[in-house]
Amino acid sequence: MNEPVRIRVVGLFISPGHNFFGHHGQPAGEQLAVAVNEVQCVAGRGLSGDRFFDFKQDYKGQVTFFSEEVFDDLCRNLGVDGKSPGVTRRNVITRGVDLNSLVGEKFTLQGVTFEGVSECSPCYWMDQAIAPGAEAALHGRGGLRAKILTDGLLRAEA
Repeated sequence: MNEPVRIRVVGLFISPGHNFFGHHGQPAGEQLAVAVNEVQCVAGRGLSGDRFFDFKQDYKGQVTFFSEEVFDDLCRNLGVDGKSPGVTRRNVITRGVDLNSLVGEKFTLQGVTFEGVSECSPCYWMDQAIAPGAEAALHGRGGLRAKILTDGLLRAEA
């Protein structure tokens, strides 16, 4: 396992229901991504209260990460103002790390150990949630899907 990675957690989001997942060919759902100050990570199961908690055994997206730097760059390039990174439907909004570098790596954040599994690839819904062109602009920088290896509490930093 690598040394602990210094990642700043600048936002945390959970949602009890799906807006896009399973909605192909239908309108988006209306479940809000709820900003929380802390969230319980449960090894092998996901984030307590989130729509993917206990989704299926060994699910590669038990938790998702997204870079605030990427979100800021995306909004600037697309002329988007006033949107929260919560619209990406990712759980943990970070600063200070290239999330793609964590694919295939085990890392510890605030005492919780994760395993980066794959890029959280953007889909066509990003054009609706953020702005037209978002899906293409996020290719290769859509975030990180990870498994939770140890229980613990993540907190958003002030």
